[in-house]
Amino acid sequence: MENCYARPNHMRKDIASISNDEKWKAVLERNSKYDNLFFYGVLTTGVFCKPSCSSREPLRKNVRFYDSPQKAIVAKLRPCKRCRPTDQKQNESIESLALYIARNAPKPLPLKELAQLAKLNPHHFQKKFKATIGLTPKQFQSACREVILKRQIKDAKSITEAIYAAGYGSSSRAYEKFDTTLAMNPKNFRKGGSSEEISYATAVTKLGYALIAATNKGICFLQFDDNESKLIQALSLEFPKAQILRSPNQKSDSFRLWIQSLNHYLEGKDNLRSLPLDIRGTVFQRLVWNYLQSIPSGKTYSYSEVAQAIGKPQGHRAVATACAANTIAIAIPCHRVIRGDGSLSGYRWGIERKAKLLELELKK
Repeated sequence: MENCYARPNHMRKDIASISNDEKWKAVLERNSKYDNLFFYGVLTTGVFCKPSCSSREPLRKNVRFYDSPQKAIVAKLRPCKRCRPTDQKQNESIESLALYIARNAPKPLPLKELAQLAKLNPHHFQKKFKATIGLTPKQFQSACREVILKRQIKDAKSITEAIYAAGYGSSSRAYEKFDTTLAMNPKNFRKGGSSEEISYATAVTKLGYALIAATNKGICFLQFDDNESKLIQALSLEFPKAQILRSPNQKSDSFRLWIQSLNHYLEGKDNLRSLPLDIRGTVFQRLVWNYLQSIPSGKTYSYSEVAQAIGKPQGHRAVATACAANTIAIAIPCHRVIRGDGSLSGYRWGIERKAKLLELELKK
């Protein structure tokens, strides 16, 4: 079975090799890679936390470091109620339950039943599950069913058989899910999206050639290159089974307005929020991309900060992967995510374009 939940590999270090300067930097960056490697206490509040805790930044002179919760408690500090530094075993229990949900996604899994397995009340369990996994148990089960449905549709004898094998109680629920996440129904997905039509137009911009492609729901592809033919090839590779058509004379009202809006943005006159988007991706990718759209123009966040904000404090690498998978440049502003040390890191359309976009937004 394809697993919709995979626990990330975390950086492990010998605590003795981590200097206090490195620990303090991890606290300032709220770097989840150091969680459970050490803990920090704040003498003025009497509380100790994990490095990734989202509590208010303390003064360095008031901070002390500990290699275990027990040593912090001996120092008469109490566990933070926000990051719960003593709940490591409970986090592992939640992750085990996520695997249980993934393996049993087609079955009914009432919240009360899952909470009993976690030995928590339903409200506390749901809150803890979302803080650890990034989704509620219901949302997570839905994501796992979606994974199963996609596989079953390709392999099962009929679409109806696939729908019920994935745990959907009715075909209408499955069709609604596909329409929301893939902008096509299960029948078209079974055919590889061969009946879907995507129109596109190209234009010359300050960042080189731009290609905008759209379905009847909105823009599904907005990318840049120095070569127009490479953009068309990239579109075909992204949607190999769709019918890809150049917009007649590139003069349709929609494409004309979208290209005009793009050029206005590159001239510092627009924010592109008015563009209709047809966003496709996994549940986690959409979670990341939705958050990216909330980052104000002119601001930048690190991959760790985005992971923390979406409730996946240890998912900075998965956030970076989701940014790299984005096919709608600027409108989903992955260029606003940089490394924790302030460097720009990679960008699908070239580091120079990323630098120009950030420079442009700072001038607005």
